Amino acid sequence: MKPEAGFIGLGSMGLPMAQRLLAAGVRLTVFNRTAAKAQPLIENGAILAQTRADAAVPGGIVFTMLADDAAVESVVVGEQGIARRLAPGGIHVSMSTIAPSTARLLARYHAEQGSTYVAAPVLGRPERAASGQLVVCTSGPVAARETVRPLLDHLGQAIYDYGEEPGAANVVKLSANFMIAAAIEAMAEAFAMVERNGIDRLRVAQMLGQTLFACPLYQSYGEMVAAKRHTPAGFKLLLGLKDLDLVLKTAGQARVPCPTASVVRDRILSGLAHGRENLDWSALALGVLEEAAIEVG
Repeated sequence: MKPEAGFIGLGSMGLPMAQRLLAAGVRLTVFNRTAAKAQPLIENGAILAQTRADAAVPGGIVFTMLADDAAVESVVVGEQGIARRLAPGGIHVSMSTIAPSTARLLARYHAEQGSTYVAAPVLGRPERAASGQLVVCTSGPVAARETVRPLLDHLGQAIYDYGEEPGAANVVKLSANFMIAAAIEAMAEAFAMVERNGIDRLRVAQMLGQTLFACPLYQSYGEMVAAKRHTPAGFKLLLGLKDLDLVLKTAGQARVPCPTASVVRDRILSGLAHGRENLDWSALALGVLEEAAIEVG
């Protein structure tokens, strides 16, 4: 018998993730506010849910990949929320980047309704989602994590578990996004210095990506920053502001100063003031060019 699951949220990340599950033989029921985005999945055998609640069945599994905390809460809570529709015994796998405090609240709500919450945010851009090369961080009840593990294996190259505390995986995800944003800022400043000294910034980015910083982050973002190319947007600058706000909120609750996060957050805010909300969040680097009186392009 084919495994079954629901999937809510078919944006730039959710769509390729749902396609991976469908290609792996999962009988998938999908929902998206803009139903037309589900068409490629429907053509390949997915079932279109008319409402978000219809994506969930008692004892089933539902994945969500949504933009922010409010969107996830709106899907989970209430008479038509998936928490009640999954009960008894169903599992909600939340793959969105949200506040750890929100994850804890949702986990409690699910438990009150008779269902279970598993946090499973991912590291990776849309192209990695399409190839099943995401890194998945999970936290939540052990039994539920073990139940959904075979499905997560279709989405990621590696799965890292962080225990039963529901917010733990989201703390890890936020730390990763903070480090990405800080790395983009550092690359932007370094490449501006290189360019102002008459050196080809692309050649420097390629050398660093093959030597000291031979890893996907510096290779992919390094090329984008060096080339001043910030489209197509794998992760929009506007969402970057949301994530840095969450980083500062989470760090503040733990009494951890994060001055670098504040700098990067302000850089993103400046980019939004320049109307760059639909560019990739690597476009925060353009602010460095402007400050250095370098042509933005």
